[in-house]
Amino acid sequence: MTKKAGRKLSLDRPVTYQIKVPGHLDEGWADWVEGLTVRVENEGEGSPVTTLTGNLDQAALQGLLRRLYSLGLPLVSVICLEEGAKNDSRSCQQ
Repeated sequence: MTKKAGRKLSLDRPVTYQIKVPGHLDEGWADWVEGLTVRVENEGEGSPVTTLTGNLDQAALQGLLRRLYSLGLPLVSVICLEEGAKNDSRSCQQ
């Protein structure tokens, strides 16, 4: 059996997350969570999708997800990227 390299997720260590929601969120969202990147793209049939990317610990991630829920925004996806990676699709260690 092989060992996976890398750190395991913890409650207090920030990790880069990529969260996608339908619609167009403005750049003001970057102010709500410091260091969060907000990017709006048209996917599929031209429907806008906002991608929020940034380093969050588990508490900040839950707060962000609760805020999106309270605004009635469904989640398209939530991806845990490798620590320190901004646009890498490799998953975090669990």
